Amino acid sequence: MKNFLLIALLLFMNSCTNPRTDMISDFKNLFDSTFSENEPGGVILVKKDGKTVFLNSYGVEDLESGKMITPSTVFNTGSVSKTFVANAILMLSEQGKLSLEDSLFMYFKDFDSEEIAKKVKIKHLLTHTSGLPDSRPVSDNIEFYLTAKDEENFEPIKHTKTLNFEPGEKFEYSNPAFNGLALIIEKVTGKKWQTFVEDNIFNPAGMEHSKITDGPYPEEDVAHAYTLQDNVYMEDDYGETPTFAAAGNGGVWSSVLELAKYEKALQSATFLSKEMVKNSRTIINPSNWNSSTKPDVGYSWFLAGKDLNENEFDVDIISHTGWQGGFRAFYISIPEKDILYVGLFNRPIHNLSESYNPFTNTSENSSDIRVKGIKLLKSYNWLD
Repeated sequence: MKNFLLIALLLFMNSCTNPRTDMISDFKNLFDSTFSENEPGGVILVKKDGKTVFLNSYGVEDLESGKMITPSTVFNTGSVSKTFVANAILMLSEQGKLSLEDSLFMYFKDFDSEEIAKKVKIKHLLTHTSGLPDSRPVSDNIEFYLTAKDEENFEPIKHTKTLNFEPGEKFEYSNPAFNGLALIIEKVTGKKWQTFVEDNIFNPAGMEHSKITDGPYPEEDVAHAYTLQDNVYMEDDYGETPTFAAAGNGGVWSSVLELAKYEKALQSATFLSKEMVKNSRTIINPSNWNSSTKPDVGYSWFLAGKDLNENEFDVDIISHTGWQGGFRAFYISIPEKDILYVGLFNRPIHNLSESYNPFTNTSENSSDIRVKGIKLLKSYNWLD
């Protein structure tokens, strides 16, 4: 009887002292079945208290060469790029070189409607509340938009005759807004916005292998993206996807390891003050808000507060998702628990939904890998 009790006690102690091992297995179960060894795949990283909890790579970064994906593989991050553009704007604001209350007319005198240009402010671009319609004729001129950069993608917006709504009234996701913000960075600094971000964000954060699209660049030392067409993976990135060259809305390339450095730099106030980082990750609630849905965006970041009934996790969740060509990405930070959950992929993922912010309704998005991953962390009491 004593031996039985001793064995039972040892088994219980082992289960209590090795929750991390079980959690690694659970994360593997979440992702292993999604990928095959010789197909496009991705990398997933989970960090807690500055330590890597889970890090796994799947598949190949380039079908032609067969080179395998590693934690250091550089992917296009899609719209996660918008957070870099936003942070560059916020840096210039802190330096007194612009104001978030500045109107577009201060930077673009060639808007057809001066009234519209004076109504829309930088803060509206940062929060997807400008009301500017996406009037780019992409489907009518695909060949042009395969190589069109930020300026060419923002140009049609200048000819806007009417707004979809008054600035600040509603949320409407806008890629051209961030092409415009990238151009404002260039007008204020007198240099390419890519150079400004590299000098003032990448370098201080130690992101030495990250890149930003600038024309056809980068073409080497990065993953290629693919989508299934008639059960065959076909390349679907720069040169195949219209607007891919427009870097302000999706031009940053990075690895999960370097995105972890980015988050550390944000939380350490390396290139922005703690106050500004906090402001950027606080929901902006315009005084003239007139929508049936509640605002959930800061300065580019999507936010789900712990006080939100539809957020089952009782923690504030900061996130952004990226979709461009065959690339997919997600970036989730829970600063109060020092948790980072990041995924980069070079093919579509069936259980990564198109929801910008799945945490504002976790029951509705229960099958999403972003929600499932945070559920796993909760099941191991890491959100307590």
